[in-house]
Amino acid sequence: MSADLLGYAAGTLTTVCFVPQAVKIVRDPDADGVSRTMYVLLAVGVAAWLAYGIAIRSAPVVIFNALTLALCLVILRQLFRRRSAPRA
Repeated sequence: MSADLLGYAAGTLTTVCFVPQAVKIVRDPDADGVSRTMYVLLAVGVAAWLAYGIAIRSAPVVIFNALTLALCLVILRQLFRRRSAPRA
């Protein structure tokens, strides 16, 4: 197995694991159990991995970290939007 093939497999698995959380937080208004701090730190780390992937010109690292960062940002947007809104 080539290193890139392993990277694509690992990237697919780690990126897909964020999809259920992103879908749930968009659909469900209750996000009290989701940590904003964790997702902020994760987004910063993923952005660093994305920059690293660009620096070393690794397609799997760039592609999957870009996708994961997008999912993290969707989740963060919902978290900040919902928690800053006044409660009824």
